[in-house]
Amino acid sequence: MNTEMYQTPMEVAVYQLHNFSISFFSSLLGGDVVSVKLDNSASGASVVALDNKIEQAMDLVKNHLMYAVREEVEILKEQIRELVEKNSQLERENTLLKTLASPEQLEKFQSRLSPEEAAPEAPETPEASGGSAV
Repeated sequence: MNTEMYQTPMEVAVYQLHNFSISFFSSLLGGDVVSVKLDNSASGASVVALDNKIEQAMDLVKNHLMYAVREEVEILKEQIRELVEKNSQLERENTLLKTLASPEQLEKFQSRLSPEEAAPEAPETPEASGGSAV
């Protein structure tokens, strides 16, 4: 690296960053980026060409990301449609079962649910029931 023309460490760092960017985007774009020497003699056209290639690479990445996001959104929309349909089906089935059940069956069912609903709220521990924790 020819650093005689750079006065400060910041200029050297910028030069190194430009070289890294060129090699990175060159590999990303298949090596068709023209090698540009970023020193005081670099032409404005070379810098513009490099900027255009970087912009193209960024657009390519953005397009791939947008495509992936759109694809994922479509998958999620389909899953939502399926879940809404399944929910509707289960609600209809539940309504039908309620209408077909006798009052005694409904009462028995409700009595089975009541202890289960209370159990998570007040779980019984061995200490509370008089047993030992060991």
